[in-house]
Amino acid sequence: MDDSLSSEPLSSGPSELTSVFVYGTLMPGERWESVARQGGEYQAQMAQLGGVVLADLRPEGYPALFEEPQASSVVHGWLYTYTAASWPRALPFLDDLEGLHLSPPLYQRVRVSVQTADGLAPAWVYLYARPGRRQAPGFVPVVSGRWADVPERHLEGPRQTWETPEDEGGGPTSGLGA
Repeated sequence: MDDSLSSEPLSSGPSELTSVFVYGTLMPGERWESVARQGGEYQAQMAQLGGVVLADLRPEGYPALFEEPQASSVVHGWLYTYTAASWPRALPFLDDLEGLHLSPPLYQRVRVSVQTADGLAPAWVYLYARPGRRQAPGFVPVVSGRWADVPERHLEGPRQTWETPEDEGGGPTSGLGA
């Protein structure tokens, strides 16, 4: 499996790459699957990503992926491949949910290669953009790499982002984990 992550710059417009790897609340049957569907048509297939660590963030109540080149296991998720016509509509919904445009951003969208039953496939993935969060209380690694193994994942209620000292004056955000 190609575990390399690419920090290719993002453009503000649509991309030729219309696939996104989702690993948490955007997956089928999860709390924010409806956001993925707002953009339009896509094909879904199971996929895996290496070189990352999946965490359950507390008290935020959502998942986050952190780059970890030495990770020995994979994260299990879904590859959503949107139609060319749907992608320009889907991308703003996804970016908004992931807090991509917050200052500082909650997540960053990067290119990866994921493993599917058909082989390697290029995709976007949302990685948590605040690396200091790993050392803060409430960082709970999901050892299995499966968000579905987190029993508290469906809990409702207010969800605050973890804030760094640079976030002074910041409040709740919308980022809730791919």
